[in-house]
Formats: sequence, structure tokens, C-alpha cells
Amino acid sequence: MLKKVFGSAVFGIEATTITVEVNIAKGIGYHLVGLPDNAIRESNYRIASALQNNGYKIPGKKITINMAPADLRKEGSAYDLTLALGILSASNQIQSENIEEYLIMGELSLDGSLQPISGVLPIAIKAREEGFKGFILPKQNAKEAAVVNNLEVYGVENIKQVINFFDKGEPLEQTIIDTREEFLKNLAFPEFDFSDVKGQESIKRCMEIAAAGGHNIILIGPPGSGKTMLAKRLPSILPPLTLHEALETTKIHSVVGNIKDKSGLIAERPFRNPHHTISDVALVGGGSYPQPGEISLAHNGVLFLDELPEFKRSVLEVMRQPLEDREVTISRARFTITYPSSFMLVASMNPSPSGFFNDPNSPMASSPMEMQRYMGKISGPLLDRIDIHIEVTPVPFEKLSEERKGEESSVIRARVINARSIQTKRFQASEILHYNAQMNTKQIRKYCKLDQEALNLLKNAMERLNLSARAYDRILKVARTIADLDTQPNILPNHIAEAIQYRSLDREGWLG
Repeated sequence: MLKKVFGSAVFGIEATTITVEVNIAKGIGYHLVGLPDNAIRESNYRIASALQNNGYKIPGKKITINMAPADLRKEGSAYDLTLALGILSASNQIQSENIEEYLIMGELSLDGSLQPISGVLPIAIKAREEGFKGFILPKQNAKEAAVVNNLEVYGVENIKQVINFFDKGEPLEQTIIDTREEFLKNLAFPEFDFSDVKGQESIKRCMEIAAAGGHNIILIGPPGSGKTMLAKRLPSILPPLTLHEALETTKIHSVVGNIKDKSGLIAERPFRNPHHTISDVALVGGGSYPQPGEISLAHNGVLFLDELPEFKRSVLEVMRQPLEDREVTISRARFTITYPSSFMLVASMNPSPSGFFNDPNSPMASSPMEMQRYMGKISGPLLDRIDIHIEVTPVPFEKLSEERKGEESSVIRARVINARSIQTKRFQASEILHYNAQMNTKQIRKYCKLDQEALNLLKNAMERLNLSARAYDRILKVARTIADLDTQPNILPNHIAEAIQYRSLDREGWLG
């Protein structure tokens, strides 16, 4: 007898419905076809044990299982429940007239209990698109799938519950979530606050500008000057995620099984802080079975690269294209996958191997040549893609010992949100453009017009600092953001002057 059961496979961050065809005929044998990987081939041992421990068995006949489309590679152990239900249904051990109305996924333990799977959110979205009545999956993943409305989601703990649902009509408990309500309820304010930072007012100003325009920023300074402390507090002044951004971010994290939030929806902007020993594949994504890398996991959030020159040059260079295009494309012989990677890059570094400026009072001070050699580990094209370069100096004792707290993140965030709202209105005609850092050359010419005084100021800076065309565009974008923070419709000379100050690494002799 032939029976069809439905599962799903995730490629990139999109799901594809898999039809599991189970045919049982006279003879002996177990044949699983349709490009399954080793984890799926081993499933018959898990299925046999799970069925036996729940009063059922794999029939001693010729079982042929095809996973269609047959030319698409399937991987992982999430098909255990799909295959087990197909075998039981095809062998008439259970009644299952309506089994084709449901998408069924789950990894089986030997006692029949279900283990959580990854990629649930894209699968649930695809199930709703293709008109399935419901989605049966492990209970641990139920809230994540229930984020998708107009789809019945049933979280189960054991295969016996699923069998009784189809065979005996015993009801399953449906998981229902009001997505918008859950999202608003979990909009918690980040743990770190700018009020904890003593002094560093100019750096806070840079952070505010970066957050308001979505600009990449690099902090250069000696150890202990507060670079990491400042970077960790950047998410606290970014605008809250919109519901659309939250769903998009959750989708990426779902693919790698990284959803730990009880609501199933990521409500805070991601903050990723990979170690400098990371490989290029781990950073941008890839592998034999491509997975999102750190730059995609930081989508709609912050990617913090501490001690930038310590990263391998090849790792940093692969970021150049994603920084421009805000997506990364991974190509293999048989398929191509694109992951979104619209993130804010925050990098920090010491100005020299010893970590200290060219300070005669420091016993560890490096010579200008050593400092320039150390800086040379980072390519010019990568630095050009970072809008704001700022020096961080150590905080003096007088500031550290002050009792007065600094400005709170909530106050800074209000200004950032106001500036972002101006940008949203400006770019409302575009579906892909949301803030100033995303502007291309054509849009810069349209929205960053200068008067003669500002133009002369920028011309002098370009000639004296020998800036590239890309640096010219960066200065205009940052100046546009500063004007938005000042709620000025036009870019004024003081906005250009401030933006030029934030190109430290372009200035000759900045090392001392």
C-alpha cells in the first residue's frame, strides 16, 4: 500500500516541502531513496526502537521510501517522525485518512519521545503558504512555530500522542500565540546602559551618530580605555526591532537552532562577538551543507570584532562584499544560497602591538613604524567601508571617581529613534532603503546636497587628507545623519566639519 506524508527541508532561510512516499509490498527489505544523508539513513534504527517501545513495529515486508523531490539533498534527523507515521499508515497499523493535511516533523528518541529540531519558523511559514491545516512537531519548538498565524500548531512530547491523534481521534493541545502581543511584551530594555560609562562624551556622541544612521564604526585606543564597554552598550541605544525585523531575525536564528526565547520570537537586536580565531566560513557562512555565519546571525543587529588586526586577513577580506551589498551569497556546484547580512559593524583595536600610543612615558610604547606595520594588517578597502573612525583615550581619574552618572541610554535612544523616523520618511518610496548608511551613490547625490561653504570645506579636506571617493561618500552620509540628529533639512558646514573629524585613520600623522 502507498501512503504520502509531508515534511520539509530548509535551504538558506527558505523551506521546501518534502513528500515522503512510503510503499509496502510483498518481500523483505528497507529501501530509503531521495538523496538522504547519513542521519536519515540511520533513522530506521531509531524508528524501530521507538515503535517497539510503544506497542507497534516495522512490518517484515519490502518497504520503499522515496523523499521527493528526489534530486534535492535532505539532511538531519528531523524526518524520524515523518517516516515513522508513513510506515504505520502504509502498513495499516493506524487509521490516517487526514494525515496529508498536516506537515509532520520531529526527531525520535528510542523510547518514542521527541527531540527539538531546527529551522521551525521557515517551515511553518511554508506550511501556511502551501495550505496545510496544521503542523505537528516537538513541544519544545511549538511556540516558535505558533508565531505564524492561520496555521494550527501542535506540540507533542511522544510519538504515541501523534498515533492516537490520527488513529483514535484523541485531540492534541494546540499552541496559540498572539504574535504582536508576545513581541511587545518581550521588548525588554538591554542589560547594559550608557549611564555606566564615565567620561568619554565624544565617543558616546560617535556611538549616537552611528546608531542613528546605521553606520559602521571603529574604535582605536589603548587597553583599558573602554572600547569593549562602549561597544556592548550600543544595542541599548538602537531603535527597538519592528515586528517584521523580529520575524526576519528569528528566521535566521531558527535555521541554526539558536532560539532559546520562551516566546519563540527574538525581540532584541542581536549582538554577536566572535573570537579573533574564527574562520572565514564561520564568519560569512558556508560549509558542505551551508549554514548562516556570524554576519547573518548579526542581521538587524551589531557585529562586534574586538582586536580587529588579530583576525586573519583572509577572514576580514571576505566581509568586504557583504558590507556593501548587505547580503552574502554562497555558491556550490548544485545550488546557490543567499543570506541577509544587514548589520552594524563595530570594530575595536589597539594602535600598536603593545597596545599603547607613541607615549614616551610608557615603558611599552611602540615606535611609529611598529604602529604603522600593525595598522597595515587591515586593508584600505575594508577601512574605507567603515564610516566612522574614532580615537578612544583613557579616562582620567577625576572622571572615574565622579559620582554623577552619565546620560542614560533611554534618553540617547529617543534622539536616535527621532533621527531614524526622519530617514524612514525620506526613504518611504524604497522597500530596501531604511537609513542613511544604506544609501548608494545616486541617493547620496539626491539627499546630501551641500551649499558652497560646505562644499569648499569638504574639498579642502579631500585634498589635504588624500581621501578616496568612497571616503567622500562616507563623509556625506555621516554628515546627513548628524543633520538628522539636529533635525536640520540641509547639511550645514558644521555637520561636514564634524563628519570629517570621524575619519581618524585617513589623517596623516594621527599616530603621533
